[in-house]
Amino acid sequence: MKLFLRGTPNKKQKLFFVSRARHTAYGGARGGGKSWAMRRKFVLLALRYEGLKLLLLRRTLAELRENHTLALQAELAGLVHYIDRERAFIFPNGSRLKLGYCDSESDVLQYQGQEYDVIGLEEATHFTEYQRDFLTTCNRSVRGNFKPRMYYTGNPGGVGHGWFKRLFIDRQYRGAEQAGDYVFIPARVYDNSVLIKANPEYVRSLENLPHVLRRAHLDGDWDVFAGQFFPEFSREAHVIPPTEIPKEWLRFRSMDYGMDMTACYWWAVAREGYEPAGRDKANMPAGSCFIYRELYEPRLTLSKAAQRILELTASDENIRYTVASPDLWSNRQESGTGGVVIMAKEGLTGLVKAVSGRVNGWRMLREYLAENDDNAPKLRIFANCVNAVRTLPLLQHDRLRVEDAASEPHEVTHAPEAIRYGVMSRPLMPRASEEPQGFYTPSEREDFKLTGKFEIRKIR
Repeated sequence: MKLFLRGTPNKKQKLFFVSRARHTAYGGARGGGKSWAMRRKFVLLALRYEGLKLLLLRRTLAELRENHTLALQAELAGLVHYIDRERAFIFPNGSRLKLGYCDSESDVLQYQGQEYDVIGLEEATHFTEYQRDFLTTCNRSVRGNFKPRMYYTGNPGGVGHGWFKRLFIDRQYRGAEQAGDYVFIPARVYDNSVLIKANPEYVRSLENLPHVLRRAHLDGDWDVFAGQFFPEFSREAHVIPPTEIPKEWLRFRSMDYGMDMTACYWWAVAREGYEPAGRDKANMPAGSCFIYRELYEPRLTLSKAAQRILELTASDENIRYTVASPDLWSNRQESGTGGVVIMAKEGLTGLVKAVSGRVNGWRMLREYLAENDDNAPKLRIFANCVNAVRTLPLLQHDRLRVEDAASEPHEVTHAPEAIRYGVMSRPLMPRASEEPQGFYTPSEREDFKLTGKFEIRKIR
């Protein structure tokens, strides 16, 4: 069968077409010709190999229809049979190209037990890591002449920004993941000569975007993206190598507990008059905070979490208090006892209930991240706290309440929540005080008498 397809690929699209890597990603910036390249790649594969099974996905059905279904129907009309109820194109050589979507997290389960030689995630950063990982289990083949592959297109931003950036940009691999299996082909609007010629106004609109959006959409910068909750965060400004902390500095911990993940951080508060070597004293105002240690571990019971925190704390650190998620003060259904009591029995005392106001907490954290006139923020994080450094820039705005952070992807919320609890215990004051700040009910005061080392001075 002869099939004449419109369009000539540019240099970057040609690289995408010839890649046979296990995982190939294409894109980065707006206007790079991603959708056309993905459709064309899948049609060419279906023509080249007999009996090939292909699955091409968008996150929503509406996006699938507008970006691929209508375009493929027009391009393949009269040449390839389309089964509407299955959203599948059947080629004369027996290859089958199915179009699908995964709107909700659980929609991937419809592909459980199915087998596809090729899977494509169009706008891959719209898919969660769970969805992507599940789909990789469906990407298998018993064909001797073809190795299973997955193809991705995407821009910075979206719920899947973190996993995409880890695999294709940062190239940080876990477990059995191998660097040689992952190829990224960056593409910008300037690579798309067809679009530049047909719509030069679009290029100018990208060039006129505000600085942060321009970095993401025009330059394809994966360190910034639309919807990022803390664009203030910068590795250069906020992340420093581990260094010795003066013993006289006030120290405390902040913790977000959950069976899926326990995130705990050790803090040090700079004293007035401290002047680090080689730096201007103005860069280190009293009350500035350093996060110097991290516990980030899944599936810990309350007792085990308390034990791990104590194991990581030196006997001479003199931790003044540990501010923890408010739900630890609720009685556990399985034991009838509050988590704070269970942890206290393991020796983790001095627990303080975190101020629960999310929006105010995020505002306070934003103040800590903001740089002063000397270009120095009030919060620095040691580089060994890898999950704090990784997840803070991945946090996104909630779709319905823009002043709040999104709860998805859930994995990236644990460290920021724990850090939020920490800054809310240290409202920005002229000098660092010895006690956590806040207002507490009489019943909460009794909790502190049981588990704390000091009295709470303010009663609401």
